[in-house]
Amino acid sequence: MNYQQTLNWMFAQLPMYQREGKTAFKKDLSNTLAFSKELNFPEKRFKSIHVGGTNGKGSTSHMLASILQEASYKVGLYTSPHLKNFTERIRINGVEIPKRKVSSFINKNKGFLESQKLSFFEMTVGMAFDYFANEKVDIAIIEVGLGGRLDSTNIIKPEVSVITNIGLDHTQFLGETLPEIAFEKAGIIKENIPIVIGEKQESVKDVFITKAHECRSSLFFASDNNESYITDLLGDYQIKNSKTAVEAINQLKGFKISIKNISDGLINVVKNTNLKGRWQVLQENPKVICDTAHNKEGLKIVLNQLKKETFKKIHFVLGVVSDKKLDEVLPLFPKEATYYFCKPNIPRGMSEEVLCKKAASFELKGEKYSSVKKAYKNALSNANQGDIIYVGGSTFVVAEII
Repeated sequence: MNYQQTLNWMFAQLPMYQREGKTAFKKDLSNTLAFSKELNFPEKRFKSIHVGGTNGKGSTSHMLASILQEASYKVGLYTSPHLKNFTERIRINGVEIPKRKVSSFINKNKGFLESQKLSFFEMTVGMAFDYFANEKVDIAIIEVGLGGRLDSTNIIKPEVSVITNIGLDHTQFLGETLPEIAFEKAGIIKENIPIVIGEKQESVKDVFITKAHECRSSLFFASDNNESYITDLLGDYQIKNSKTAVEAINQLKGFKISIKNISDGLINVVKNTNLKGRWQVLQENPKVICDTAHNKEGLKIVLNQLKKETFKKIHFVLGVVSDKKLDEVLPLFPKEATYYFCKPNIPRGMSEEVLCKKAASFELKGEKYSSVKKAYKNALSNANQGDIIYVGGSTFVVAEII
C-alpha cells in the first residue's frame, strides 16, 4: 500500500475516536500491551515525559520538546489529534515522520493489526513508540490521547508525569464530576515517578495528593511558582502552560538543561516544533484568529482573551462536534457578535442546523453554512478593516482553514 492507501486502511479498521466518538473508545490496555510485545517493547528503549490533563497538554508538550531541543537533545514528540496531516502526530526535533515510514510500518504489521483488531489510536501509538526507539531519541514527550488511566500511551514508565489541569470534557467516558475525571487523569501517576500538576484546583487537588502518596511519588504544583516566562505561543493561558513545562524540566533528572535553554525553548516553540492552531493569527485587517479550544474551560480562557483585543465588530466562525454540551459552552459567547455556524467535515460533526437552532436559544444570531470553508469565506467577505474573525469551537474547524 502507498501512503494514502495506508491511511485509508487505518481509518477504516475500527472507529477513530476523533472522527466517530464514543464507539471508538476502548476500556482496557490489552491491545496496546499485546502490540508492544509484538514490537519488542519499544517504549522501554527510550526515556519519556508523559503529559495529560484537560486543557493545555498539547501546548505544554510542545514547550517541553522545544526546551529539550534547545539543550541539543534528540527529542521525539507524540501528540493528537493532527490538524492537517497524520504525520504531525509523530515528530523528532520538529520533523514529521516520513510518509514511507508510516506505510512500511503498517505493511509490516498488517497481519497482527487485523487479527488483533487494533483501533486507529492503538496502532498509531505503537507506530510512534517503534519509530522513537528505532531512531534512538534521547527522550520523547508523549501526550495522553484521552483520560489517562486507560489511554493507550499509559504503558510507558516516564521520567516525569505531568497533568496540566482538570475540566469537564469527555464526560461520557471519564465521569460527570471533576474528581471523577481527575481520578482517570491521575492514572498516569507511576510508582516513584515525580508528578507535576499544572494548576492547584481545590476541587481535585486531594485526588492527586492521595494518588501520589499511594505511588510514593513526589508531587509538585506548578501554579505555586510565582515566576513568569515569555513564550512565542500567544494567549494569556500559555502563562500557566509555561510554568507547568518549566516545573517538569526542573524535576527531570539526568539531563543538562540550562536557564538559557529554558528561555530559548519557550520563545522558539513554533520554530522548533511547528505547532499550529493555538491563538494563531492568520492575517491582519481584518484580523483572523483561530484556536483549537473546544471545551468550557478552554473556551472561557480564549473568549476572555478576545475581550482584550481592539475591534469594531467581531465575527465567529463556529462549529462543534456532536457530543459537545452546548448548554455549557454557548452561554460563554458574546451576544453582540455575528455568527457563521458550520459543520466540521467529519462524521462526528454537529450539523449546522442543530448548532444554529441551539445558539438562537442563547440569543446568538447568525447564518448557517454547510461547510467550514463556506462559513469562513462569508465571514471574510462581510468583515471590514478593524474587525476580528475568530475561527474555532473544534480542532476540526481550525484544521479546515489553516
